[in-house]
Amino acid sequence: MTVTGGTATWDLVHAERRALVEDLATLEEPRWEHASLCPGWTVHDVAAHLVDNARTTTPRLLLAMARARFDFDAQNAAGVTRERGATPQETLARLRAVVTRTSGPPAPRASRLVEEVVHGEDIRRPLGLEHGYAQQAVERALTYQLATAVGLGGARERVAGLTVRATDAGIASGSGPVVEGPALDLLLVASGRVVSGALRGPGLAELEERCALG
Repeated sequence: MTVTGGTATWDLVHAERRALVEDLATLEEPRWEHASLCPGWTVHDVAAHLVDNARTTTPRLLLAMARARFDFDAQNAAGVTRERGATPQETLARLRAVVTRTSGPPAPRASRLVEEVVHGEDIRRPLGLEHGYAQQAVERALTYQLATAVGLGGARERVAGLTVRATDAGIASGSGPVVEGPALDLLLVASGRVVSGALRGPGLAELEERCALG
């Protein structure tokens, strides 16, 4: 299941950041307040979260977690508040400024691809925007999610007892009832998002139920 070779992870991350900046630059201001796929977050909130994560270092994260009394959701919410500009254009300028940064939370680099691809779709899908993600970025992100515990932001327990198979990539993981479809849609479902109509297989109902339960 391992994806090897090809483009360096940070190059893929930076390319996805640039693409999102380009998409957001064309967005009318009212659409920044559209609900994203992240419950309770607008498009503007997700963009601010991406700025916050790009600026994160280990010391900065530890300080933020301490201030949030080690409540991960509260820490994320504080980051959104901190990095959300007074206007969408201010937030966009902040996002543009972090495009080439190579800092982030203390986690494997593949987690940065999860962040950029999944949150990219959190923004684009509700707005009806289409983007052709680099296949390597999607495959590495999916591979990482399937192998990583839910408590660390992954999907390992969520897909336990199921076979997850990407129909457009050489990725197949687990054993049991099959859930299959495009790697991007599998990545979104593995990350707790609901994707309509793109996936199929006898294990789909079980996976969707697990997603609904969080």
